[in-house]
Amino acid sequence: MKIEWTESAIEKITEKIADREGYLLLKYDTEGNGCVMNGVTALWLMDELDEKEDIEISTNLMPVYVEKSKMIFMDDELKIDFVPAVNSFQLKSPNQMLNPRLSFMNRTK
Repeated sequence: MKIEWTESAIEKITEKIADREGYLLLKYDTEGNGCVMNGVTALWLMDELDEKEDIEISTNLMPVYVEKSKMIFMDDELKIDFVPAVNSFQLKSPNQMLNPRLSFMNRTK
């Protein structure tokens, strides 16, 4: 899997993370969706990772971690963009828009 950040996404995620320490997880969140097939991707800043489940993906900015069991729901090439007009990150691939409103959640303590 390959993940690339656009320049606007790099600026925004750097601003959001600031001096916080943690791991950036591209989470496939299924909580409250009723079924694993109805998940929504989100960016989570985490204190800890699941050593058995989360794998590191190198990017043009910083490592991003992805749940190994949820990689089936993502494409091999991903791009994270930020669109100021809608104040939102977006997750795209060459084939599709995976999430036009990719949220960022600080889950650190």
